[in-house]
Amino acid sequence: MLEERGKKENLNYKDLNKRLSKRELGNLGENLAVEHLQREGLKILARNYRCPKGEMDIIARDGDCLVFVEVRTRSSSSSGRAEESIVFHKLQRLKAIAMLYLLEQNIKKWPSLRFDVVAINITAEEPQINWLKNII
Repeated sequence: MLEERGKKENLNYKDLNKRLSKRELGNLGENLAVEHLQREGLKILARNYRCPKGEMDIIARDGDCLVFVEVRTRSSSSSGRAEESIVFHKLQRLKAIAMLYLLEQNIKKWPSLRFDVVAINITAEEPQINWLKNII
């Protein structure tokens, strides 16, 4: 796990971040998001769910609510913070992916749905995690 790599090498996140590819940075962010959501009591049902409309990073259950989560990770603020990277078009795609997931799972009675973003900004000390609930 990438977080463990940083701890074993006694690096701060900024040093670790310099060595990561874009894909590795995304994986690190998703792993941090999963750990955060689980600590907050969510049950992870799926990761990286893919369908013809795109990919959903995390699908989880929060009580009776089905939660679709987009994870955004940024290593610098030069192109904006992670929270600022969500655009309207992406939100529309997330809704379409969620509907396909529900149809694929053959869910007869749809549960309450929620769309969240976990925004992770990597700093020198530790990642800053901002969980934005019910964004749509």
